[in-house]
Amino acid sequence: MSFLPESALTELKDLLGPKGFSMESDVLAAHNSEARGKFTGTSEIVLFPASTDEVAKAVAICAAHDIAVVPQGGNTGRCGGAVAGDKQILINLKRMNSVIEIDARDFTATVEAGAILQTIQEAAEEQDLLFPLSLGAEGTCQIGGNLATNAGGLNVIRYGNARDLCLGLEVVLPDGTVWNGLSKLRKDNTGYDLRDLFIGAEGTLGIITKATLKLFAQPKHIATAWLAVPSPECAIDLLALARRHTGDGISAFELMSDFAHDLSVTYLPGLTRPLATKTPWHVLIELTSSRPDDDLQTLLVDLLGQAVEIGLATDATIAQSEAQRKNLWAIREGIPEAQGYEGGSIKHDVSVPVSRVPDLLKRGMAAAEALIPGIRPCPFGHVGDGNIHFNFSQPATMDKQSYLAKWESLNGVIHDIVTDLGGSISAEHGIGQLKRDELAHYASVEKLQLLHAIKKAIDPDNRLNPGKVV
Repeated sequence: MSFLPESALTELKDLLGPKGFSMESDVLAAHNSEARGKFTGTSEIVLFPASTDEVAKAVAICAAHDIAVVPQGGNTGRCGGAVAGDKQILINLKRMNSVIEIDARDFTATVEAGAILQTIQEAAEEQDLLFPLSLGAEGTCQIGGNLATNAGGLNVIRYGNARDLCLGLEVVLPDGTVWNGLSKLRKDNTGYDLRDLFIGAEGTLGIITKATLKLFAQPKHIATAWLAVPSPECAIDLLALARRHTGDGISAFELMSDFAHDLSVTYLPGLTRPLATKTPWHVLIELTSSRPDDDLQTLLVDLLGQAVEIGLATDATIAQSEAQRKNLWAIREGIPEAQGYEGGSIKHDVSVPVSRVPDLLKRGMAAAEALIPGIRPCPFGHVGDGNIHFNFSQPATMDKQSYLAKWESLNGVIHDIVTDLGGSISAEHGIGQLKRDELAHYASVEKLQLLHAIKKAIDPDNRLNPGKVV
């Protein structure tokens, strides 16, 4: 090891045992890489603790030797938040993957931080319950990382972000102390909400080791429709109509451009176009209900009829089978993969108030065209909560490297518009190191002072995930 004292290395090896660490080049390569390939870590060792006690003792050893640590979950992040820099070591929680308890009376799940999101969903479903957090990476992402980045996903309009789905946490602090804040309480007004300090903090204040999560009744009925809409303005009016018509029974409301739709059905095998109608914009809407006697199909037919009658939609279809429903969702969820077939993509994970989504799209596409003539907008996302993945594909006549060199310039243009509309430059994936400087640019002086004060109070020596967020 070029920086880790031999005594510290010996202590860590003795603590964790042969399964609890790796210095093998292939293992390090996998954990030092991140999903988009924009950042490469340099950690020379990755730790795999098997319990909270091992995490706490490993952190304490590192603290005693003044070694910085970087917590890592499923390593599916998009902002470089789980990438270790020089003289930093990784602590990966994949061995702490138990679903400890599903409580069908309290409607809670208590889990270790390394539990895979899909595993938690399936454990809840076995008890006829629902854990509604749902992401494209749910088969590999870990709940600790979901909480550390306050993940959103497909069902935020109905159930909220990860923060809204968490009742309590267990956290290892920078000196190795363990704060046990696990709780099933829905109400607790005993001072500052410490739980909320660590959710969304991206491991810069503490390492989440366990969580107690909210569960819900498993839906008994699902109705899914695909609509052709003339404009984003119509989509927003359609959303308002749908919320009133269904009594807020919407679990997902997704908007995508025709270009984004065409990419999926063109490049991904087995997908079929939902509608013959050519339209500039598409909406995917899904209703769910846990009541056994609800007739969502009739409710959805009535809604679509109203939408077409008043001009908010020009055509629509309702999935008549699970296969048809999966086809609709595969089109929406396949957009990021399909976009890769059209060359370079510059991405923005942003949010604005729902009513300002049309302004964002109109102003953003015009500004992008002015900066890079021929650029191809590929916006899609969870318009029900104002979160747009405002992606842009390279012009057909421009080479990939020249286009990607415009990344920061285009980010600046789009983020200026987002900020002007009262939005956020990071809706789902956090700040990490990718957006750290932008946060410093766009956040108010008062917010930055508070962020730095909290970091200094809890991690005064800057040993937990340094260089991320602040």
